[in-house]
Amino acid sequence: MAGSTRTKKSSGGGGSTRRLVIVESPTKARKIASYLGSNFVVESSRGHIRDLPRGAADVPAKYKGQAWARLGVDVDHDFEPLYVVSADKKSLVTELKEALKDVDELYLATDGDREGEAIAWHLLETLKPKVPVRRMVFHEITESAIQAAAANPRDLDQDLVDAQETRRILDRLYGYEVSPVLWKKVMPKLSAGRVQSVATRLVVERERERMKFVSASYWDISAQMDAGEDATPRQFGARLVAVDGTRLATGRDFGSDGKLTGRTDVVVLDEAQARAIATGLENAPVKVSSVEEKPYTRKPYAPFMTSTLQQEAGRKLRFSADRTMRTAQKLYENGYITYMRTDSTTLSETAINAARTQATDLYGAQYVADKPRQYTRKVKNAQEAHEAIRPAGEVFRTPGQVASELDSDEFKLYEMVWQRTIASQMADARGNTTSIRIQGRAATGQEVTFAASGRTITFAGFLKAYVETVDAEAGGESDDAESRLPLLVKDQDLTIAELSADGHTTSPPSRYTEPSLIKTMEELGIGRPSTYSSIISTIQDRGYVWKKGAALVPSWVAFAVVGLLEQHFGRLVDYDFTAALEDELDGIAAGRQGRTTWLSGFYFGGSIGPDGSIGRSGGLKKLVGTGVEDIDPREINSIPLFSDSEGRTVVVRVGRFGPYLEREVDGTAQRANVQDDLAPDELSAEIAEKLFSTPQEGRSLGTDPVSGNEIVAKEGRFGPYVTEVLPEPAENGTSKAKAPKPRTGSLFKSMSLDTVTLDDALKLLSLPRVVGKDPETGAEITAQNGRYGPYLKKGTDSRSLADEAQIFTVTLEEALKIYAEPKKRGRAAAAPPLRELGNDPVSGKPMVIKEGRFGPYVTDGEANASLRKSDSVETITDERAAELLAEKRAKGPVKKKAPAKKATAAKKPAAKKAPAKSKS
Repeated sequence: MAGSTRTKKSSGGGGSTRRLVIVESPTKARKIASYLGSNFVVESSRGHIRDLPRGAADVPAKYKGQAWARLGVDVDHDFEPLYVVSADKKSLVTELKEALKDVDELYLATDGDREGEAIAWHLLETLKPKVPVRRMVFHEITESAIQAAAANPRDLDQDLVDAQETRRILDRLYGYEVSPVLWKKVMPKLSAGRVQSVATRLVVERERERMKFVSASYWDISAQMDAGEDATPRQFGARLVAVDGTRLATGRDFGSDGKLTGRTDVVVLDEAQARAIATGLENAPVKVSSVEEKPYTRKPYAPFMTSTLQQEAGRKLRFSADRTMRTAQKLYENGYITYMRTDSTTLSETAINAARTQATDLYGAQYVADKPRQYTRKVKNAQEAHEAIRPAGEVFRTPGQVASELDSDEFKLYEMVWQRTIASQMADARGNTTSIRIQGRAATGQEVTFAASGRTITFAGFLKAYVETVDAEAGGESDDAESRLPLLVKDQDLTIAELSADGHTTSPPSRYTEPSLIKTMEELGIGRPSTYSSIISTIQDRGYVWKKGAALVPSWVAFAVVGLLEQHFGRLVDYDFTAALEDELDGIAAGRQGRTTWLSGFYFGGSIGPDGSIGRSGGLKKLVGTGVEDIDPREINSIPLFSDSEGRTVVVRVGRFGPYLEREVDGTAQRANVQDDLAPDELSAEIAEKLFSTPQEGRSLGTDPVSGNEIVAKEGRFGPYVTEVLPEPAENGTSKAKAPKPRTGSLFKSMSLDTVTLDDALKLLSLPRVVGKDPETGAEITAQNGRYGPYLKKGTDSRSLADEAQIFTVTLEEALKIYAEPKKRGRAAAAPPLRELGNDPVSGKPMVIKEGRFGPYVTDGEANASLRKSDSVETITDERAAELLAEKRAKGPVKKKAPAKKATAAKKPAAKKAPAKSKS
């Protein structure tokens, strides 16, 4: 059986009692089995074995006529869910039932969180064992932990099961009730989700702030001060902070509208004033007016929990949240770290002792805190059920000891967890900060004040082991950064070695990155850390958000969806109400709230939640079912941008074939395409005018002398292209589907809409060009231009060409020579690389982006991984490419489907869930 492990080791067997232990993954099964005795058989369920039906096809025939069948939840009968064993798990269920026949007890050893408890309950309900059943729980996979868990099983926690089931039903109700509104009013195949819609709103709101932001400019003066040849360092930097006793304005003094935030006690220098003062300070004497030194202390960071692990791996390792959690899962299942889905920052006494001992051995007793440190949470909806994420075991293995056992990603993440855990028990970092004020008088008569600040670390403490990384988008200074100043005293004379008048502009708020979005969601109490990685992946896969470097950028579809939800279903995307939902769901887990009562109140309306909540406002069904027909799709899909120079409102409209600009000119709508890779805040009035100046009907290049059709050059959603204008078909009943299609051709990279000629266009429209036939096979060879470059094609065999011009010049002899070259890895040589990247951290080989049969993909010569919808060939980073390859390797080789077996017995319809313990 897949995932089956029968151990030969004899320890902790419990006499002759035979026990079947079921976990979620084969890896976990193998590891656990090695710690249990021969009386234990360990099997894997390979995740969930059943769930709500995914679509109408999954609904058993006996329920298809029921009004609630599409939901998979009988809302009129205690919200009873309909569970269906997935097709790929039916044989596994049969195998597990067979295994039960040979044992005396069943131990359900799935993860110790809500989802793990739910998987255990589903196994219990599906297998219907006739032997005693116990719940085996552990938070690390070490011999002592597994044997202790086996010796101390507990009963299934029905409250946790109810809490997880409620979340699943809630998400189904939300998605199935709200998503159809988006299909009708925005576009088909969109989805809404309890957390994904709120996360999307966060990203959209940040982009709105950037779009509204008005930049302000201000000037100051930087200087290099000289303290004399005896000083160390002799020169140091300082910046002008006051003129005639009035403080200079800095970026924080301006609001998002570009104006001072009501302050009258600051002065704003312009370029002329700054340069005049700088000129007036040449050769001017200056002296130290004050020196202030203060000691500072920096406490260690708390050990990792799920959200901080995702954030720091994103900042330090450039891992996506999904990549972090997949890597952490492997480390946990193989016994290297403790359970990675936790809201807790506490450490067990054993872990604290291990960390303190190791810190003492590595750094010395002076670097270890005087007494053990424990950390408490200060974030909304914190749960302290588990221990923090730390190295597994009573003695931590150093990164060096495990390096040969781990792949690149696993090693990097383990090292980070190990360092952070050790550092959490180390002494505070100590140092001194120095603030210096320097005064002088310019030739213009103005009194000027410069400031310089320094920081020195006198005792590194925990920084010896670990330094947190600063967010790339937000910026800042790392905790171990030092800036040294010379020893100076009040009234000490200095000379100015260099002066520079510097201009500055205020910047809009930084876009969210995955780490900063996770941090914000956690602070607001939205969602659960264990779901953040899937939420961030979902909003990208759904086309709501795309990445520009590390930054998360919302699409125009996201603007339309969020706008609709805000205007008509505001409570569904309200941050406080969403966080309150988490509190209420936690109440179910704690046994304070009944599952059925809560779901009924949320869906039909009732006294649940705070004032103004969905339940107290009539429930989800009433909220979604009222006034939907009054929603104007045109209004929802129109995003106002700004007014042009003539006062006309420019809007982006979300259409079936992509976003486009629109404004009214002399009573007629003027439109222009908007390219998908143009970020919303970059769509300025200047760019809009340029897009509008490109006629929708295209620039006429002339007439094709052969067909007599007009040839035009246009700007399209995917870039500039040329096409022919076909005459209107005669009204003879010919359908549009059968009507002839115009020829089109993308412009070469060397061409532009402004300069492309009729001759150029006719050449492009003649493609693909027939080069000739292979004399051996008779197959036709063509030269053509792909989305990312020129290539030859013979059947399904594509080969690269050196440049675009070669499409028109390559001869049959040259083409045959290219095809005579050996294929790579048993396949035809791919088109030339679209981009060359750095080396893959696992294989060490260079990564390139290539065009494949099904679109662009990344390869290191060993593994290939297709780019996702949210990935761009032009902007994909080395880290993202390596992540895609790591995902591909994790999935393993594609397995060929085995021939279908003939059914030997009629399938039984899936049963409804057996009534759970009533809790109302």
